Amino acid sequence: MSDTIAIFVAWPYANGDSHLGHIAGAYLPADIFARYHRLRGNRVLMVSGSDTHGTPITVRAKQAGISPREIYEHYHDRFLGDWQQLGITFDLFTHTDTANHHTIAQQIFRRLYDEEVMFLGMEKQLYDREAGQFLADRYVEGTCPHCGYAGARGDQCDHCGRTLDAVELIDPRSKLTGSRPEIRETEQFFIDLPAYEAELTDYVEGNEHWRPTVRNFVLGWLREGLQPRAMSRDISWGIPLPIEGYEEKVMYVWFEAVIGYISAAVEWAKNRGTPDEWEAWWKNPDARSYYFIGKDNTPFHTVLWGTELLGYDRSLNLPYDVPANEYLNLEGEKFSTSRNYAVWLPDFLERYDPDPLRYYLTAIAPETKDADFKWEEFVLRNNSELVAAWGNLVNRVLGFAYKRYDGIVPTPGDLDDADQALLSQIEQGFARVGELYERVRLRDALREALALVREVNGYLERKSPWKVFKSDPAAAGTTIFVAMRAIDSLKLMLAPVLPHSSQQIHDFFSYEGALFGTLQRRTVDEDGRPHAVVEYQTLAAERDGIDRWRPSELAPGTPFAQPEPLYKLFDESVVEQEKANLKAQLTAHADDE
Repeated sequence: MSDTIAIFVAWPYANGDSHLGHIAGAYLPADIFARYHRLRGNRVLMVSGSDTHGTPITVRAKQAGISPREIYEHYHDRFLGDWQQLGITFDLFTHTDTANHHTIAQQIFRRLYDEEVMFLGMEKQLYDREAGQFLADRYVEGTCPHCGYAGARGDQCDHCGRTLDAVELIDPRSKLTGSRPEIRETEQFFIDLPAYEAELTDYVEGNEHWRPTVRNFVLGWLREGLQPRAMSRDISWGIPLPIEGYEEKVMYVWFEAVIGYISAAVEWAKNRGTPDEWEAWWKNPDARSYYFIGKDNTPFHTVLWGTELLGYDRSLNLPYDVPANEYLNLEGEKFSTSRNYAVWLPDFLERYDPDPLRYYLTAIAPETKDADFKWEEFVLRNNSELVAAWGNLVNRVLGFAYKRYDGIVPTPGDLDDADQALLSQIEQGFARVGELYERVRLRDALREALALVREVNGYLERKSPWKVFKSDPAAAGTTIFVAMRAIDSLKLMLAPVLPHSSQQIHDFFSYEGALFGTLQRRTVDEDGRPHAVVEYQTLAAERDGIDRWRPSELAPGTPFAQPEPLYKLFDESVVEQEKANLKAQLTAHADDE
């Protein structure tokens, strides 16, 4: 019987392009995990969308001199193109400025207020006298009181990961005027986090399958003692509060962004004409929900979201797992959007194919500690692993067989101990690699699959069918048959990470159909306003719950196509060119400043 797997992915602020740190942190791991479960025939729902509210949007709009809606519509459209090109298979990628999301967020806010999970209180906030307004979190910077980092934001310190209240900042400064703001009181709505502290602690302690880095961080935060946190803001851009007399205030962006996991599921079900289908992932106690995020978002997806769910409707599933990743750095330094120190995804995809990026980011995935993207290592791994180990294996075996056996899978003779040992290793590999995918140890799953690639290469070196063919074509054919079956199986093990090139191999073997469904961009009219989304079109095998995670049954006598190179060999000059590009970006940004 198939499992029901919900995959919820961080909602990117639609105020700029994605960079490779974002991709490694949340979007690529989620897609790999989803593709694996689709191959297993499990019921998968993967949703996310552009976060269109909050001060990051208004800050960027102010800088550009255009409206917040124009900003988010521009970058939302670019996100849709990026997902299609990189192959991030969202069942639905939507955004938070839809009537559907507004309605559900307001329902949840109102219910929490009515149930006294939310209450009115006074809060001290920073006020910019020159600008004549209260400063939302992202309009304030200062020194973190916990670690001393000088560039902490008003809601969070990116250096130590602690959530903050803007008034805690040392030497705060307004991003609007550069002046030092003063503290004033304003009335806000608070969520009663302390009321759920004990229950959330028990819940997290019970989830021993969580990554230690995530579990220990959340437990540490809980044991320090929670405080009520304001869930409303005095700004104009956002979802208005559904409380009479307070309609001029809007919801705190983190309060309503996490609600997107429900609202997107509801929207997906409505689009399919099955409006109640979302409940299969949300109200089925046997369903498992996984939240793919960066570590800086962990408090919001565990403590805050857990409180919202418990306070709103206890029939809704709490997160089963939150496999938050650590940070990806770039050439030894942190990615920095403010300094334009980043490799932007649209730029990368203009110059390179998607699978080499998917491969490298998975091979160095920051699952348990920070990782470092290095152009030199990217080129080295592409050339020595993708091209030389895997791509060359596929091309030399299929190319030899196409030429020497007339494009027909050769008929094997009796398999000797070496033949049977290799096929046994491959068969056992499905269990080992599959278990690692299941546990969201994607880096290890890739490493295990690549180890099997090396086993096949070693088998071929020992058997040397290219030499044996001259004296015994039948014996060489047996070796090639075994190698072709191994390649066909490895194609499947690598498919979650390398979907594009795995599909090419699938086509070489002349299989009908595809390994995965397709991504489609479309426009959904909602309240008369265009609403662009990207949706995953499911394969029949996925709909029917067919488990395709099994060794190859490639039959002798099957015709196959002449192979073509899967990957490009990179010249070493790429390294210096890309480093020069980074330097030019920094210089251009400094000149603009």
